[in-house]
Amino acid sequence: MNENFINTWVPNSELGRIRSLREPIAKRREREGKTFDTTHPLAQTIIKAWKTGSKKGSPVDCLVISPAFELMGRQLVNDLGKDSRNRGLQSDAYYLTFLKEALNGRQPGLGNLILTSDHPSQNVLDTFSTPIGDHQDYTVVVIDTIAFENGGTLTIDIEVGRGDGDGTFYLLNGDKKLSTKEGIFKDDILAWVWSASGETGQITHRFNQGQLFKLGITGYSDEEEVCVNAFRARISVEPAEKPEPM
Repeated sequence: MNENFINTWVPNSELGRIRSLREPIAKRREREGKTFDTTHPLAQTIIKAWKTGSKKGSPVDCLVISPAFELMGRQLVNDLGKDSRNRGLQSDAYYLTFLKEALNGRQPGLGNLILTSDHPSQNVLDTFSTPIGDHQDYTVVVIDTIAFENGGTLTIDIEVGRGDGDGTFYLLNGDKKLSTKEGIFKDDILAWVWSASGETGQITHRFNQGQLFKLGITGYSDEEEVCVNAFRARISVEPAEKPEPM
């Protein structure tokens, strides 16, 4: 860490996360003549973190937030011991690793799907919805292939549910944004597939070095009302062969 790193505490209760405390806190603020601006970008990022990654409750969330108020990492204090043991590290060493991974853009604790040589494939079960007016809604899956230093082939096998709404699946580099207004720029799309309701599809993409990818999913329907459908995706990497030493 350096002089640009700021460590601060923001009680979840002050932001309204604990339902039973909302009324007492509101009365206390009224009595003291104080307000708490939950529309501030920092407050909004913290509230976003509650809905990102694990949905388990925890008395404290350790969050890494950029100067631009982007959520970079999340660690539940209740899971610190378990997560440390899973990585074979002491708690303090694991916490430092968590901070470093967040600052390196790996977004730990934010629900990313992490693929490694020991676990080269994982399944995702989620939903997507059709746009609301001009607002394009995306379901986003971040895929971490950083462990594959020599690259490989990323394959995404998709099954769309039988509900209303077809799905369009876009594969992007992890640093690309999914605009709810402007759509996706053609040059940002690495690969894509359209899968109608009840049908399957596949995306394949060859990459030369491990990185973060972003899978964005949105729906389409002829119905005027918003439609929601489910999808299942099996995401896997076939690693490239290591180059022979010269």
